Amino acid sequence: MKNILMLATGGTIASQSGDNGLTPLLTSTQLLEYVPAARQFCHVDALQLFNLDSTNMQPKHWLKIAAAIEEHYDRYDGFVVCHGTDTMAYTAAAISYLVQNSPKPVVITGAQKPIDLEITDAKTNLLDSLLFASCDKAHGVNIVFDGKVIAGTRGKKERTKSYNAFSSINFPYIAIIQDGHIIFYLDDKRLLDRPVSFSHRLNDKVALLKLIPSMESGVLDYLAEHNDAVIIESFGVGGLPTYEGDDFHKAIRRWVDAGKIIVMATQVTNEGSNMSVYEVGKTIKRDFGLLETYDMTLEAAVTKLMWILGNTSGPDQIPGMFYGTVNRDILFTGAAGER
Repeated sequence: MKNILMLATGGTIASQSGDNGLTPLLTSTQLLEYVPAARQFCHVDALQLFNLDSTNMQPKHWLKIAAAIEEHYDRYDGFVVCHGTDTMAYTAAAISYLVQNSPKPVVITGAQKPIDLEITDAKTNLLDSLLFASCDKAHGVNIVFDGKVIAGTRGKKERTKSYNAFSSINFPYIAIIQDGHIIFYLDDKRLLDRPVSFSHRLNDKVALLKLIPSMESGVLDYLAEHNDAVIIESFGVGGLPTYEGDDFHKAIRRWVDAGKIIVMATQVTNEGSNMSVYEVGKTIKRDFGLLETYDMTLEAAVTKLMWILGNTSGPDQIPGMFYGTVNRDILFTGAAGER
């Protein structure tokens, strides 16, 4: 029987109604009382890290989650993190970079409805997560939600109310869970060729700029005063406006000259970026050597940049680290030889 550590962080799954709406109140031990069937296949210890609405989740909390996993890693066969859904994709991606090459499963889960309600998805999600964390084939960081197993860097919340809230973006599901059975679509645990590694630093000076038509380039100058990197969510496959005066190009030049990092992304959820297609993207990438996200999710790009900037002082290392695949986060990097 597997030994599993469940780490509780709050979220809807642990919430109860109050005068001001739902608030995380239930403890980790109370959560476990709602899934007695788990005792048939695993022994679970519970640890309360904090009790937050996930809207309040910050990089310092990701570091605490990773530190707890590292501290208890040798004692347990798997880990389940109970979390709110609103920032779950960010947390799953962040933990993917902080805990790499783990032969033991680290599962992130939560619910759209509190676990103490009569009609809720919480009991199923928690039981499925404990089951997956107890599986010999399972490894690495994954989201388990609504019967789907999603790589930690590929999850995105696409529905605010429905039980099937999360999708796997630009990558297949790892597995599905039906009636207590795990059906794997991808099983490559045998390919793990490095020991588990833990990181202890993140640089949260990463900004996100979502372009809209007629946006002024001065926004970039403001962001440069407060951040070390920016991700620009552009239109379509990626590019920057070439308005009169070429102000965006000048703003990008100021960022590059200051030694700051710019990553181009797309506002479109599926199929990713490719700046080489149109002149508005190809010229600016060629002139400034900008990075782009290609098939990565926004959540993975944000947290990967935080991890990279927190763990390297050499700007020459950043492209290799950004384009290096971690927990299935990026597969496509443009035309042959293009970086």
